[in-house]
Amino acid sequence: MNDKSIAQIGQGCVILLGVSKKDKKKEADRLAERILSYRIFEDDSGKMNRSICDIKGQLLVVSQFTLVADVAKGTRPSFTPAAEPIAAEELYKNFVKKLSSTGLRVKTGRFGAKMLVSIHNDGPVTFLLETSV
Repeated sequence: MNDKSIAQIGQGCVILLGVSKKDKKKEADRLAERILSYRIFEDDSGKMNRSICDIKGQLLVVSQFTLVADVAKGTRPSFTPAAEPIAAEELYKNFVKKLSSTGLRVKTGRFGAKMLVSIHNDGPVTFLLETSV
């Protein structure tokens, strides 16, 4: 295994992005907009009332095709719903570009690579945001 660090961020969000065959640029853009405006960071009163843009946070986007696996039946996931690599990578890059257009620091993993991802979850606070497909 290669122990080389690919990306690292400070305060912000780690986004594990799964792309399905049904996803299009419209869904990716809408998801990016939601992430940028989602109020999940505490204000001075301790309430989740600030967005990633409000705190000028950082974003790490990691492709994660396993998130779109069909696990409804059986004892092994089916990856049939996942987008083909070429289409998925294109949407992934568009998604990252949309986030980057804000001027926030956006880092990425290596698309399609096997990676060891370490996350220090402050809270812990984890949200699942999906597009309507």
